[in-house]
Amino acid sequence: MAQKKTILIIDDHPLFREGLKAIIGRNHRFEVVGHGLQKAKELKPDLALVDMSLPDQSGIQLTREIKNALPKTRIMIITMHSKVDYIVKAFQAGATGYVIKESTSERLLQGIDTVLKGEYFMDSSVSHRVVEKLMEFPEKEMKMTDASYDTLTRREQEIMVLLAQGLSNKQIAEKLFISPKTVENHRSNILRKLNIHSTIELVRYAARLGIIDVDLWKG
Repeated sequence: MAQKKTILIIDDHPLFREGLKAIIGRNHRFEVVGHGLQKAKELKPDLALVDMSLPDQSGIQLTREIKNALPKTRIMIITMHSKVDYIVKAFQAGATGYVIKESTSERLLQGIDTVLKGEYFMDSSVSHRVVEKLMEFPEKEMKMTDASYDTLTRREQEIMVLLAQGLSNKQIAEKLFISPKTVENHRSNILRKLNIHSTIELVRYAARLGIIDVDLWKG
């Protein structure tokens, strides 16, 4: 049997923590191993579920702290806040998932599974607005030009568009009749050639060039 993925919950409401634990317990591949920041440093979980509003510090600050201490731990924000500014700041701080507390339990489990696979996840109701907001931010010091895009092979350009539209490696592999490993290799080459370091930056790049319509982007 494959080893369970460990999940730690950081939320100051005991009843909500117990509810999350019960939902996560439905999936035999996941295991809640504790709660609280100190436990995170001790247990080094695969995933931390972090509430945006905590009594001592914001979830954004805590996300940065966890990423600095445990760079391999994935972070999903789970909160009542659906404001785009909050979501953008969460991803900039190092989160790779964002779920609204009003979402269904199935949506939560889908998000956990997606994030643990190394992919980004957002509730679909807010995802395209987040991409639009990201495009308003000042550009980083990186070369995001048509010339960079032209260095990609035709296959890499094809995969880049699908990645920017929010498809997973598995979905792209099925669509193009290639293996997920081949997709991942192409993805690594694409990011390297464009000097881009995340899927979110890739979406911004593709939208700036007019390669994708941000309204088509999926969470």
